[in-house]
Amino acid sequence: MVAICADLEAEYLELAAVVAPLEETAWDMPTPAEGWAIRDQIAHLAFFDDKAVEAHLDPEAFAAELAGIAGSTDMDDYVAIATDRAAAMQGTEILEWWTGANERLRRVYSALDAGTRVLWYGQPMGARSKVTARIMETWAHGQDVRDALGIEEVPVGRLRHVCHIGVAARPYAFRIRGLPVPDIPPYVELTLGDETWTWGDPDSPESLRGSALGFALVATQRRHRVDTDLVATGSGADEWLDVAQAFAGPPGPGRPPLG
Repeated sequence: MVAICADLEAEYLELAAVVAPLEETAWDMPTPAEGWAIRDQIAHLAFFDDKAVEAHLDPEAFAAELAGIAGSTDMDDYVAIATDRAAAMQGTEILEWWTGANERLRRVYSALDAGTRVLWYGQPMGARSKVTARIMETWAHGQDVRDALGIEEVPVGRLRHVCHIGVAARPYAFRIRGLPVPDIPPYVELTLGDETWTWGDPDSPESLRGSALGFALVATQRRHRVDTDLVATGSGADEWLDVAQAFAGPPGPGRPPLG
């Protein structure tokens, strides 16, 4: 847990270094996520880092909040709580909010056993999986910020966390769309520089191959599949690329091809 929380810290520091020098007007710059400015991306991370801490430290209050969402609140309205709060804040205040929330999350979760179950949206998660998901979210929303600012992504080894959760979420991506999960799990082979990361049976008739960056972008719905080097073999793997979703919640809209 200490090691994976250190990876979360590294992901936080990298994105914080991107937004810290921004002039106040730049915080209102639109990102590729429709309706989301840079301020909204960082506020979203701050809000859900705070919620991850609450889910462990005050599970009763968090459970009551989950019940309220399920009973009466549209998830989009719930997510908008963060952006509404950020609308009245300066960019430096939003960054300070996120800095504190992320530090609290790392401090709390680094002291837990990896398998400690913690409530979350959808279903409880192990503590290690929760931190993995926060790395994925930080990277994905950071990608939107970088795209807005024209900063090219330089992938590093931490990207494996994003790819891992994308692979693990394959059944979920089908089920939330009411689709049957293909019977044959694909073999996944992704590359990052000289490294090759694999999941599944290499003898499977279904496979997905390409760069780790390409898969991470598709799994977090930051790029359309046609804008990557990913190659799917087999109908199930091909269908997966159309619905891949590493994050919790309802089906995401994805991104159109860059053209």
